[in-house]
Amino acid sequence: MSKILIIDDDKELCVLIRQSVAAENIDADSCYSGVDGLVMLEKSDYQLILLDVMMPGMDGFQTMEKIRKQSSVPILMLTSKNDSTSKVRGLRSGADDYLTKPFDMEELIARVVSLIRRYTRFNLAGDHSRPLTYQGLTIDLDSRSVTTQNGTFELPPKEFDLLLFCAKNQGKILTKQQIYEEVWGEPYVYDDSNIMAIISRLRKKIEPDSGKPFYIQTIKGIGYRFNKEV
Repeated sequence: MSKILIIDDDKELCVLIRQSVAAENIDADSCYSGVDGLVMLEKSDYQLILLDVMMPGMDGFQTMEKIRKQSSVPILMLTSKNDSTSKVRGLRSGADDYLTKPFDMEELIARVVSLIRRYTRFNLAGDHSRPLTYQGLTIDLDSRSVTTQNGTFELPPKEFDLLLFCAKNQGKILTKQQIYEEVWGEPYVYDDSNIMAIISRLRKKIEPDSGKPFYIQTIKGIGYRFNKEV
């Protein structure tokens, strides 16, 4: 059984989410502050975290920054702010996806199941693949990590999936629609902020100079391409 952690000060919503995911054979713990969430994360292993943005004391952004220092577990942010600034900030800070309150519970369940599936699929017994090696960059599919001149480190699910998809299609121009439908696993809606935020985070981690991308190149007006020369 998969297990998730809900960090949200709305106690009634936490109960509703726990009941809803239980129907999908997903266990859930809940807490009502960022501080308590960090404590619970140290005590148990989770396949996903549902994190509310607007909480008293340590808000969702601050909580996520602390989580990302110790874990690459998928984070689905819940926010009542329906503005692009908050959404992009969350994605750039380390979130893998977001939902704006009020949301449809069926959509929440679909996103939870999708994120858990992507997070666990490379850890299945017998699912071992040879690392992909490029100039100054190694992608390890088993550990979902990368090795660069800055060392070896794990990547959050969306960053890893996007990098892997681009690398496996080295030299091929990928449209934003192709990337979104592969990495997010859902029909493309014209909203490029998700893709741009993930690529921005990824470039800061793997590129020698994020201002002059060497691996993931922007093809203006179309999409992106993994450098065919590496």
